[in-house]
Amino acid sequence: MPDAATHAAPSTAAGRRFADRRDAGRELALRLAAYAHRDDVTVLALPRGGVPVAAEIARALDAPLDILVVRKLGLPGQPEYAMGAIASGDVRVLNTQVIQQLAISYSAIDIVTRAEMRELHRRERLYRGDRPMPAIEGRQVILVDDGMATGATMRAGVQALRDMQPARIVVAVPVSAAKTCHLISQDADEVVCGQTPERFRSVGQWYETFEQTTDEEVRRLLAVAAESATMAKT
Repeated sequence: MPDAATHAAPSTAAGRRFADRRDAGRELALRLAAYAHRDDVTVLALPRGGVPVAAEIARALDAPLDILVVRKLGLPGQPEYAMGAIASGDVRVLNTQVIQQLAISYSAIDIVTRAEMRELHRRERLYRGDRPMPAIEGRQVILVDDGMATGATMRAGVQALRDMQPARIVVAVPVSAAKTCHLISQDADEVVCGQTPERFRSVGQWYETFEQTTDEEVRRLLAVAAESATMAKT
């Protein structure tokens, strides 16, 4: 894969704080204007915090909105350490280096996978209801979160998406640690980081309001987006 295009605002010691996730989404949408009003673009959010951001982007670009649920596969007995990840679409990505180094058996991997897959499907039903995962193959996919600190979840999401064979993967976040923005560019085709401040401690510090996004808000935003898409087809 060729080197990704990376777009980031100049790093500053004190970047602009966003009012909330919706404000961040509206500003980020301006940087994604090249993808507006195209019939091959899908906006995917990492729930929960990425959904309000992505909803504003999808609205501005006139693109469909959905979610990509990602679950880490933790090592047996050490769940905080990842040996891979699963994502919407029943995609599994394994870190073969970790698995080989620690001699993790495939039966142990399958046990962890089945448990996490049940939780992934539960969350998908909770958020999406009966609506199926949208087709990704051949599409321009914009993968959105409310920010990146380590980027572990985003990287797993990109790797999972790659298995779904989209034409292009664009990672878009309002704010990110500079080194993380660069790291993600090794996996995605394009990375748009609204801000990469020098003094980055956490995503939440760059928002005036950073309350936890609720399951109900995720369901509501996805339902509104689905209704809008249906009306646009009629």
